[in-house]
Amino acid sequence: MFQSWRHLLFLHWEWDRAAIQATLPPGLYVDCHQGRAFLGVVPFWMDRIRPRFLPPVPGLSWFLELNLRTYVHTADGTPGVWFYSLDCNNHVAVGIARTFFSLPYVFARQQGVRPATPESQARFQSRRPGGNANTFAYAPAVAGAFKPTVPGSLEFFLVERYLLFSRRRNGSLASGRVWHTPYKVAPAKVDVAETTLFTDNAFPSPARPADHAHTSPGVDVSIFPLRDLS
Repeated sequence: MFQSWRHLLFLHWEWDRAAIQATLPPGLYVDCHQGRAFLGVVPFWMDRIRPRFLPPVPGLSWFLELNLRTYVHTADGTPGVWFYSLDCNNHVAVGIARTFFSLPYVFARQQGVRPATPESQARFQSRRPGGNANTFAYAPAVAGAFKPTVPGSLEFFLVERYLLFSRRRNGSLASGRVWHTPYKVAPAKVDVAETTLFTDNAFPSPARPADHAHTSPGVDVSIFPLRDLS
């Protein structure tokens, strides 16, 4: 598939490594940066979602997404992302992602205001039916501060992930590769960050602002088919 991910906010909390490991399926292990494990919350816009070589479809190819994630590796050290939940306001996209990518997508009512310029504020809200709102308001902390991530840095560790892992219905693990040019990110000024994703996924609320907050104007992404892990 082809996708564009736009106006992303990366919020990360340092978390107890053992607590994360207890939530992972056999075969995956917590990936740490200098001994620190993380949970991440990422709201963003999904644009022009479509099968490769086909045009986007109005009403189906543009929607919003909010995910709770952590960072993992396999026994041989291959790094990737593990998603606890992915909230999306498009029923068709939820069905496709659950069926073909074995990802824990959930429908939510979402709305947002895109930044008029790279330096202006984005606003994003997501609410599952019958649930509480997750609301975000964010912008770069300094105008013109977007820079590529540096290999070995914490920012690179948190955002440059090119493999996702998922669990099929029979319990087996699969992986899916993505490709995009490196992100350009900037420290974010976050005016609002109300998250219930932690408690929705059986984690305690962090009860503090994110330890690390960055924003990016986005990337164009190629998505490849799932492959079973041997």
